[in-house]
Amino acid sequence: MASAAEQMAANMSWGAFGKATELRQRIFFTLGLLIVYRLGTYIPVPGIDGVALRDFMEQASQGLGGILSMFTGGALGRMGIFALGIMPYISASIIVQLLTAMVPSLEALKKEGEPGRKKINQYTRYGTVLLATFQAYGMAVSLEGGSLATDPGWFFRASTVITLVGGTMFLMWLGEQITARGVGNGISLIIFVGIIAQIPAAMAQFLSQGRSGAVSPAVILLVVVMIIALLAFVVFMERALRKIHIQYPRRQVGMKIYDGGSSHLPIKVNPAGVIPAIFASSLLLLPTTIATFSQGSQSGPIMSTLLAYFGPGQPLYLLFFAGMIVFFAYFYTYNVAFKSDDVADNLKNQNGFIPGIRPGKRTAEYLDYVVTRVLVIGSGYLALVCLLPEIMRTQLAIPVYFGGTSVLIVVSVTMDTIQQVQSHLLAHQYEGLIEKSQLRGKGAKRKAKKRPVRR
Repeated sequence: MASAAEQMAANMSWGAFGKATELRQRIFFTLGLLIVYRLGTYIPVPGIDGVALRDFMEQASQGLGGILSMFTGGALGRMGIFALGIMPYISASIIVQLLTAMVPSLEALKKEGEPGRKKINQYTRYGTVLLATFQAYGMAVSLEGGSLATDPGWFFRASTVITLVGGTMFLMWLGEQITARGVGNGISLIIFVGIIAQIPAAMAQFLSQGRSGAVSPAVILLVVVMIIALLAFVVFMERALRKIHIQYPRRQVGMKIYDGGSSHLPIKVNPAGVIPAIFASSLLLLPTTIATFSQGSQSGPIMSTLLAYFGPGQPLYLLFFAGMIVFFAYFYTYNVAFKSDDVADNLKNQNGFIPGIRPGKRTAEYLDYVVTRVLVIGSGYLALVCLLPEIMRTQLAIPVYFGGTSVLIVVSVTMDTIQQVQSHLLAHQYEGLIEKSQLRGKGAKRKAKKRPVRR
């Protein structure tokens, strides 16, 4: 039998959405800030030769330039003030989370509650500034090396660094405002909108190649079927769970005896989400981006070798990409997403146990055993989804204009946002039921007062 929450969720309709005034305000606020972000991608960085940049991005659109331009919502292709995107903040937050799991002082700070969380967020912002400054300076030097700057020199480098770092910090502020006053996770929605905004142009270019005869109809049909199958596969794997049965014994509270119950501990097949793919992509694309932008000049033997062996689609790039995804999937899961010792302690404190497993250390070892084997499927799934578009684009020469990381982000953000909208609607329905019950209670009291007193 369905629970009350499930019955209320099944009864949700557009009428219920129309009555949820607060939810509508949150949605409009989110859309407004996302429009501001899209407008900012068209504001160029000062001192860039627009004609040379356009010619360069047209040549690089089939390789790394097209990938990064889509991932930043086209800001990189236009060299807008948001060219770095929100990736420095994501990289800084992941690094801080990993350090929190490894450094005892940061772990103790995390357990302090709200003050500790604010302190960790402050460290994340400092790390964002450092990473963004480093990336912006590298991009400024690369633009000069590629003859894309109208007036190269220290003034151009300083203005580029200040503009790009300021754009990243503004995006970070937008994301925090969306998370606090809007719907969904603001940082994820900014990346989501940047990816979605580039899909119509990519699809139009793909279909135009079909009309011109450059791509056969069979290839077009194959790509469409592959995209649909990949989306369905990602949705299925993101919802896949390994349920561990949990038993609670009978307990006595005062003079009452409560029967023991049973539940389950859900372990996702992919507990780390899209973070391993994002972290691996950011680490691999940074040196390759610098090498790509400076390829028009004498970039030196190191950069040339780096671009030759670690460019997108190269065997070493694919091998390191898959290895880093698997490594970060295990590392992030065990240190951040799922700590078996903490889960075992919580079960022990709640008098819960896994049938046949002793509470405490044995439970933690059993959870490690299960998670290790589940992650074999989860990390392999992440590597497959991320590498499949790369292999099709480079090895098989099939035009695919977005990577597996983009697919993972789009699917996960969509599912998370829909879940939050449903939660707001469910909360609104609960508030309506509470108000009706209070009004009925007041009406009953008034009727009771009007009744004649029996003598």
